[in-house]
Amino acid sequence: MTTPEQDEAVAPPPRRHRSKLPLIIALVLLSPILVLGLYTIVVLNWSYSDGDRSGYLQKFSRRGWVCKTYEGELAMSTVPGVAPTIWTFSVRDKAVARKLNEHLGQKVVLHYAEHRGVPTTCFGTTDYYVDSVRAIP
Repeated sequence: MTTPEQDEAVAPPPRRHRSKLPLIIALVLLSPILVLGLYTIVVLNWSYSDGDRSGYLQKFSRRGWVCKTYEGELAMSTVPGVAPTIWTFSVRDKAVARKLNEHLGQKVVLHYAEHRGVPTTCFGTTDYYVDSVRAIP
C-alpha cells in the first residue's frame, strides 16, 4: 500500500488552462479577410456577361497610384457622322495589353467579360475586362 504522500509525488502536475482569447481574436480578424478573398476569387472567375464590341481603339494607358491597371476607350459608331459612343474597359493580361497598344487608332473587335461587384480597383476600374483583341482590316 502507498501512502498519500507517495500518491501526490506520482500524480501528474495540474493542467493549466490556456486562454482561448488569442484564438478568438485571430478568428475574428482573419474571417473577414478570408471571406473577402474568396468573394474576390469568385467574382473575378465568374462573369456576369461576355461578348464582343467593335470600334476604333482611341485610348489605352496604364494608370493608378498604387495598383497599376490597363484602361482603354473604344469609340463605337453605328452611323458615320454621328458622335461615337465611348466604351471604357480594363485589361488584366499583359499580352493582351501589348496587342492593344499595337492596334491603337485602328478598328478592332474586343472580346470582353463583365465582372460585377469586384471589391477593389486593383484589378481594373471598370466592370468590363477585355481578354482578346482582333484587328478589322
